[in-house]
Amino acid sequence: MKSPFFPLIYVLGTVTVCTLFLWCGGTIAAAAGETGLDTPKIESITGLKGALNEKENTFKVSKPRNDVAITVEQVRMAPFMGLTSWATFTPGTNDNVMVMGDMVLFEDEVNPAMSAALDNGLEVTALHNHFFFDEPKVYFMHIGGEGPVETLAEGVRAIFDKVKEIRTTNAQPKKSFGSGQLPEKSSIDGEAISQVFGQKGDANNGMYKVTIGREVKMPCGCDIGNTMGVNTWAAFAGMPDDALVVGDFAVLENELQTVLKTLRGANINIVAIHQHMTGENPRMIFLHYYGRGKALALAQGVKAAINTQPLAASN
Repeated sequence: MKSPFFPLIYVLGTVTVCTLFLWCGGTIAAAAGETGLDTPKIESITGLKGALNEKENTFKVSKPRNDVAITVEQVRMAPFMGLTSWATFTPGTNDNVMVMGDMVLFEDEVNPAMSAALDNGLEVTALHNHFFFDEPKVYFMHIGGEGPVETLAEGVRAIFDKVKEIRTTNAQPKKSFGSGQLPEKSSIDGEAISQVFGQKGDANNGMYKVTIGREVKMPCGCDIGNTMGVNTWAAFAGMPDDALVVGDFAVLENELQTVLKTLRGANINIVAIHQHMTGENPRMIFLHYYGRGKALALAQGVKAAINTQPLAASN
């Protein structure tokens, strides 16, 4: 015989479970409302567990670089010693969120990871080293952005997915871009390069270099320009059908992202993003690049990036 109390217990149990689910859902929603951040969504999209800082109203996800052994001066470095990639989210304007982060990358990961960031709604704001005598060489790519939380979290996930793809294919970082040697004697067609840039350059032993100056004002009130190092330049070596280009871009802050995207779209590698001065006006960022391919195609890629600068500066 069934107990007369069974229906009552069943009903009370059902009510309790439903109440618990409603309370949990309300708690999650309340937490998201209080912080302005949908932290479960950030964790779900990035695939990483995060930590909430209530005082600063931020939510940080991290991923240690423990997939490859890293040494500095032959000393094994733990991820705790500055070798952990991270991205921190905080409420932005209106319904948007802001993200900033630092990605720990090996040489063969930098440019694919940069393209993944740029193609998925993030900005790349710096690229540099933190160590000397590290093996393998480690670079740090700083990211940022503001927009819907889904977009930013997907951008962060895209970087980690790209790194995982590269390391799955090759467990150890590559030692080069894989382009091979160039002839000892260069024979770049300087006239053809000049036509692309619309100005004459300097020739030296078969190599060719084009330099474009810019101007800033320093705290002393001094105007400095091309000969003081405020310039964009491109130097070519090799043969017309197999050349390399190296150079430096001087860009305003609002020009940086478009120049990066254009160079990466031309398959030109970015190797550093940093400043050369302090206190200048307007502020100037410098990015260094390296590309390999046909000389004219490389020149056209660099010139396409230069062509974006007046457009960005006028916005």
